[in-house]
Amino acid sequence: MEPLVKHQGKIATLNRVNVDTDQIIPKQFLKRVERTGFGQFLFFDWRFENDGTPNPKFELNQPHMQGASILVAAHNFGCGSSREHAPWALHDYGFKVIIAPSFADIFYNNCVKNGMLPIRLNGDQTNELLERGEKHEFELNVDLQNQTISGADFQASFDIDPYWKEMLLNGWDEIGLTLRYEQQINKFEESHLA
Repeated sequence: MEPLVKHQGKIATLNRVNVDTDQIIPKQFLKRVERTGFGQFLFFDWRFENDGTPNPKFELNQPHMQGASILVAAHNFGCGSSREHAPWALHDYGFKVIIAPSFADIFYNNCVKNGMLPIRLNGDQTNELLERGEKHEFELNVDLQNQTISGADFQASFDIDPYWKEMLLNGWDEIGLTLRYEQQINKFEESHLA
């Protein structure tokens, strides 16, 4: 994974509560086994009309949200089943950071394990971002090291577990984290075999 230390990007807003993983990536697209290629199916039932054309009313199809790398959502984002395909689809689409007042726990963990930063902000701060990004382009600067978010007349700080923070800052997945102790593991294996 790529380290995520600081990120500057445009926001896309999805002011819907209880967005579940079935809405993020519908079940008919779960036949793939690799982590790539899911972005094209992100929010498929909302993004596209029945004939396959983009739904002009869907938030992410708005011109000022094209190319956004930060998703701002409402309460309980990522609820439903624990499928890891949902973070894969968001990441493949181009999102690096997801901001919401609350996340489903498994979804939150899966985001970090796949190199995305989920940020919990209080409802008032999230609502302010949802309002700012709904009709006009809005950019944010996210600083994971200092745990801050800033934009035009917007400042916020956020909490993150030190374990997850270290993983994201260094671009480690859990295998990479384990490999940090490769020498100790090999030493133990040698002594154990003796």
